[in-house]
Amino acid sequence: MAVKLRLMRMGRRHKPFFRLNAIESRNPRDGRIIEKLGHYDPIEKDASKQLVLNKERIEYWISAGAVPSDTVAELIARIGIASKHYKESKARRKKARLIARKKGLLFDGTQRTQVKKVAEKTENEAKEKADAEAKAKADAEAKVKADAEAKLKAQADAKAKAEADAKAKAETKAEAEAEAKPETAEEKKAE
Repeated sequence: MAVKLRLMRMGRRHKPFFRLNAIESRNPRDGRIIEKLGHYDPIEKDASKQLVLNKERIEYWISAGAVPSDTVAELIARIGIASKHYKESKARRKKARLIARKKGLLFDGTQRTQVKKVAEKTENEAKEKADAEAKAKADAEAKVKADAEAKLKAQADAKAKAEADAKAKAETKAEAEAEAKPETAEEKKAE
């Protein structure tokens, strides 16, 4: 008779509760059990009440050749019972992870999320750097444009001042000539 250590789902919807049972491997998940070995309540906040197991009986069944499911193997490993099947599956997982790393693939969800976070971080840094460069470039262009406008304004002011000075000189010269002409006309009449 092949015996498995499995979880049997109890409780209600959205409030799961599991019993750890020794079950004949051909029976369905919630089928006839051989022995109840403990219970697991994932919602319970108190860690001592969350997992209650009969350690002696679990050790007996494992020594008798019972094979724990993956979930049960992880649960009983918490209390210090390591079955050979759990050790083998852990070694297989580690080997698969190493092979995946060598090939450059992602093994599980945590690695995927880590890679995604790193990618987002580098993307954000690159975006910030590009924004800073664009802002610096825009500031430099604005400064060059402002300098060019100031230079054009200074040239226009200098040109306007030169024209005003030339016009003022021309007016004073014209006034001086106008004053000099009447005197010469009066002098001619007086002669």
